[in-house]
Amino acid sequence: MTFGLIVAAAAALAGAVASIVGFGIGSLLTPLFAVRMGTQLAVAAVSIPHFLATALRFWRLRSHVDRRVLVSFGATSAAGGLTGALLHSYATNRALSIAFGIILLFVAASEMTGFARKMRFHGPVAWIAGAASGLFGGLVGNQGGIRSAALLGFDVDKQAFVATATAIGLIVDGARMPVYFVTQFHALTHDWPLIVLASAGTLVGTMGGVRVLGRIPERVFRRIVAALLLALGAYMTFVGV
Repeated sequence: MTFGLIVAAAAALAGAVASIVGFGIGSLLTPLFAVRMGTQLAVAAVSIPHFLATALRFWRLRSHVDRRVLVSFGATSAAGGLTGALLHSYATNRALSIAFGIILLFVAASEMTGFARKMRFHGPVAWIAGAASGLFGGLVGNQGGIRSAALLGFDVDKQAFVATATAIGLIVDGARMPVYFVTQFHALTHDWPLIVLASAGTLVGTMGGVRVLGRIPERVFRRIVAALLLALGAYMTFVGV
């Protein structure tokens, strides 16, 4: 019962954070679920509340989606997500965590120092960034962090940033979830109460977070994203080591 309440509270926080910066549900809930069911099953289980909250967030922000970024970045991101999901059961979590963490630390440092604003993704680079973010998402279940890190390389405002990240997340979820269900459906049915609690929490948090997004100044928004990427990168590196 106590663990269930913790899951519900963490899910509400995760949903709110994701609505403000474009990621956070997988990053916050996957380690928590892993305590009860192991990392591989946790990735599959969290994909359900992640999908539901992402769908709600997309509906609320759909008018702000940058279609240019969605097409150039989202298509390869979905392909990468499917590939990552297929390779998920063979992945070495320790090595992936370290690599994932180092990438996020680099992106966070680049944004905080101003270096990231000198880099802009266009053409083939955008496609490669999308594929890489989707691949990591399918492998380690933290697709949002690496995707938001990559999206900092595009010249979009905060609402377009979150809306486009959300639309891409929805595409990636659609590509990877069927693989999880086919390979781990029986195990997932044993933990359905936690999945339901997490889903309800993320939906509640999403509603509140979308309202807060519009009140955050543009410059402060990018700093918040960088700070959260820094924290996530440090955590993933620590876990891997």
